[in-house]
Amino acid sequence: MSKSLDRIHAYLPKLVEQFAAGKVDRREFLRTSTLLGLSAGAAYGLAGVAERGAVASARAATGGTARISLRITALEDPHTYTEVFTSNVARQVCDYLTRTDAQNVTHPWLLERWQASGDLKTWDLFLKKGIKWSNDEELVADHVIWNVKRWLDPKVGSSILGLMKAYMMNADGTALWDANAVEMVDGHHIRLNCRVPQLAVPEHLFHFQAYILHPSENGRFGVGSIGTGPFTMTEYEVGKKAVVTRRDGYWGKPAALDAVEFIDHGDDPAAEVAALASGQVHGLFEGSTAQYAALKQMTHVQVHSVSTAQTSVARMQVIHKPWDDPRVRRAMRMALDTEKLLQIAFLGLGLPGEHHHVCPAHPEYSDVGVTQQDIEGAKALLAEAGYPDGFDTEIFCKKDPDWEPIAVQAMAQMWQQIGARVKINVLPSAQYWEIWNKPTAPFAFTPWTHRPLGIMTMGLAYRTGVPWNESFYSNPRLDELITKAEGLLDVEERRSVMTEIERIMLDDGPVCIPLWRGWFTAMDRRLKGYRAHPTSYMFCEEWSLEEA
Repeated sequence: MSKSLDRIHAYLPKLVEQFAAGKVDRREFLRTSTLLGLSAGAAYGLAGVAERGAVASARAATGGTARISLRITALEDPHTYTEVFTSNVARQVCDYLTRTDAQNVTHPWLLERWQASGDLKTWDLFLKKGIKWSNDEELVADHVIWNVKRWLDPKVGSSILGLMKAYMMNADGTALWDANAVEMVDGHHIRLNCRVPQLAVPEHLFHFQAYILHPSENGRFGVGSIGTGPFTMTEYEVGKKAVVTRRDGYWGKPAALDAVEFIDHGDDPAAEVAALASGQVHGLFEGSTAQYAALKQMTHVQVHSVSTAQTSVARMQVIHKPWDDPRVRRAMRMALDTEKLLQIAFLGLGLPGEHHHVCPAHPEYSDVGVTQQDIEGAKALLAEAGYPDGFDTEIFCKKDPDWEPIAVQAMAQMWQQIGARVKINVLPSAQYWEIWNKPTAPFAFTPWTHRPLGIMTMGLAYRTGVPWNESFYSNPRLDELITKAEGLLDVEERRSVMTEIERIMLDDGPVCIPLWRGWFTAMDRRLKGYRAHPTSYMFCEEWSLEEA
């Protein structure tokens, strides 16, 4: 077995030994072994479990239209989306090179396979042959290379730059580090030549902005856009409805449904519940705490839940006073009782927040202790920072989902105890997303979705100068540690580096995190094939409708 594994990647024999000795758990073994090129079937076999592939094979029936309640915002460039709910429409039309399933295991998708060099600095990506775009053109390496280079163009502003900057860009992040960094080997073979080692390339290829778009449309997306996915978008009206229709010629297993309609019910959670109760829709994009009790009482509905690293962060932009002082930022964290915030804001469904943005669900999570509420200690820090009488400020947050303004209200009451007088400005979702990462909003509460690795969140949100660094935080030591951790396969070694990362975030970081939320939604029992994904992604080609 070791010789066979060694031909795939030199680290795999050690990983097998660690798994056998109980040093890595089953989920981390599956994630890492498939990441390094072992087939999913072989990985599951070695782990002693049945394979759970990315696509459900059993379907109740074909045909019909599924209707889902989902916010329908203005269409933009899919490479720059900021909201997962918007991405769920484009995801039915455009594919990714890989897919990470609900167990954090990454599978080839448009790729047939990948192969990493022993030093993790060369990644060979092999496209499946015969995949056709909806315009009947074959998908080839040139198309993929165009997309990768566009993701990495700072002028485009894609958050993928935050994931790939360290290993694909030059030191200042302005251009590819080498002219041959993205190399075409042949028409179906792409090679990434990395500046430094990187362990999570296949997972980065499933970041929700990493769609493979047709180059001829130059990032534009709308009704009739070209895609390799199972559906074509046939209708889109902001604030009302989007429709995707099954397309002929899809390269994978054809969708069972004729169409999926996404219907916008606005910010009112009661309107969604009423639509689900009356059969106007078959499900919700996600449930809210205000809906939970009603959803549990509906006999025709199944509540789906999944453990996630989803949260929202009260982020402080360090380019503004008083947030430029790390003592103020630390005092804001010390003022919070995260156990109480979890109960108040999310019915206790989840875990208390940890202000370093690495969740216990992440394989490299290090338990450095939860910050305990310390009102007197926080007051002392503010006084030391020059604010003995506290200060006045304003925080921006979204109206929807309902738990976010509830959490902000509860945090504001706790902050008041240390003299931080926080005015709350609740905005409609669309208006909030216009300012979430702008310097005009020094203090704001932003949702962040799940990533399979904590180090991915670090790169996206806290690496210096990347598009989604909404706090404008810059710490050279943190940047150095993020890059180091990204090149470590051994989860114990990576956890050791993550320990220092987490402590930097607790001592100096720019965020307060009230809770890790237990994500849930509800679907009509007649909708078959739906599986809750920790990132809230929907894969509608897996669904079917059972006749009433």
